[in-house]
Amino acid sequence: MKFPGFDYARPDNLGEALTLLASRPGEAKALAGGQSLLPMMAFRLAAPRLLVDLSRIPNLNQVVIGDDGVRLGALVRWVDIERHPTLAAAHPLLVEAISRVAHYQIRNRGTVGGSLAHADPAAEMPGIAVACDAAITVAGAGGRHVVAAVDFFKGPLSTALESDELIVDIRLPAWPAGRRWAFEEFSRRVGDFALAGVALFYDLDASGAVHDPHIAAVGVSDRPVRMRASESVLAGSKATVEVIRAAAAVAAQGIDIAEDIHAPADYRSALLSVLTERALVRAAGLAMPEEG
Repeated sequence: MKFPGFDYARPDNLGEALTLLASRPGEAKALAGGQSLLPMMAFRLAAPRLLVDLSRIPNLNQVVIGDDGVRLGALVRWVDIERHPTLAAAHPLLVEAISRVAHYQIRNRGTVGGSLAHADPAAEMPGIAVACDAAITVAGAGGRHVVAAVDFFKGPLSTALESDELIVDIRLPAWPAGRRWAFEEFSRRVGDFALAGVALFYDLDASGAVHDPHIAAVGVSDRPVRMRASESVLAGSKATVEVIRAAAAVAAQGIDIAEDIHAPADYRSALLSVLTERALVRAAGLAMPEEG
């Protein structure tokens, strides 16, 4: 299909970009990788009157690793994460999740900020942001402010971002040595949107018990969500087969499970339980015995 008509601007800095967005309230859209916005325009699901291309804005494509964690600029592409020489050691959960994003062609153009702003409930990056208690830096006419990831996503394709604001970066807290982690997702075909996915990590205390577990689900609700019931089962216990199965059994508890043409709610609930068990088994380095 042909695109609807639109104006195009390619500013040289962040200030110019924000001025352009503010000049056309509700009619301007930021263009980063274009892997979500352009298909939506082609199908007439979006019809902005002005596209503001962010590709010339400096310093938005940086990956910074420090003692306080990892900072990803909004224009960091998935392929930049995959190819980064030290990011897999600094944040292995992030790199594993991003390797599951769509296909290579999409990962070659798609960006961190674009995924966060698009807020697809099945997308990997929003799930990692929620699982990791990430902080998202937003810039607007009034300056910059930071939004916790758990407060940023409001629903399907809906965020706390105002129409005249842009994501600048996302900050993931430091990743300690010895942390246990795993990422699992299921889709009908490789590269399809996940029907369900689980990102998790936890640390171990001096006795070997689970400390501060973080488990988030994607693809099962209207936004990425923390799996509080499973976290409560794990916290303070050792990750044995019995504990893992108990945590997986309550995976969907407290979550408003989505239902659509791809899967009914009860199927997604069962799938979430299976993926949670698989992820916890991987994180603990266990082999689950056969039942029966």
